[in-house]
Amino acid sequence: MENLIERIEATASFIKKRITKEYKYGVILGSGLGNLTREIDIHVQLPYSEIPNFPVSTVQGHGGSLVFGELGGKQVVAMSGRFHYYEGYSMQEVTFPIRVMKALGITHLFISNASGGMNEDYEVGDLMIIRDHIYLQPDHPLRGKNEEQLGPRFPNMNNAYNPELVRRGMDIALEHNTTCHAGVYVGVQGPTFETPAEYRMFHLLGGDAVGMSTTPEVVVARHCGLEVFAVSVISDMGYPFEKADEVSHEFVLQKAKEAEPKLTRLIIELLASL
Repeated sequence: MENLIERIEATASFIKKRITKEYKYGVILGSGLGNLTREIDIHVQLPYSEIPNFPVSTVQGHGGSLVFGELGGKQVVAMSGRFHYYEGYSMQEVTFPIRVMKALGITHLFISNASGGMNEDYEVGDLMIIRDHIYLQPDHPLRGKNEEQLGPRFPNMNNAYNPELVRRGMDIALEHNTTCHAGVYVGVQGPTFETPAEYRMFHLLGGDAVGMSTTPEVVVARHCGLEVFAVSVISDMGYPFEKADEVSHEFVLQKAKEAEPKLTRLIIELLASL
């Protein structure tokens, strides 16, 4: 983590000079889910390319700016577009924005993603609130020297996803008759979609959905003491095999877009309840 603290401080200082309010809630928008920013009463929008030390998203379906504004009656900072290990970034780069948001004063992190379903009770378009995860990325964002001022050497990952927020999210979905599950997310590297054997293996391990993001951000969020809520749009099915889709990135983006209004309403109402 050489020079990590200095880079966090430099980036946070740059941003603080451009905002006039305090923001407590961070939001990360996943593949095909960037339209949530349309619901934000925007105060300031900073392109990633203008922010010191920030990577730039290279993936279709991901935006490329940090958005500050009001959503659900709360002051939020939203990442319109995220970074992935498979793009060639290090895990430290992938999770750097989480460190910066913590330095800006956020206390809660809300994450969305599109993922492949592996539970026979799931259908494309369902929502899955993540209650736990299985970390199968090939590298770890906390590998290396630990900076105690950022967090403990060995963070406890029990209740990594705040149980009260999971309960509230499920209640909100129920109120709107939205099909929503609470499940286990498997985080893998990508960028290939999984083989049938891999889908089956992840299912047997206890996974309900699989994707190529989220778990590194959650690890770092918990390392620095943030409360986390995460939700997946089931954008394709990989298991059981009789329900499997001929998946492509375009297919995922389309299905995520179709389910986006449900996810948007869930996040807005959950924010409003806090």
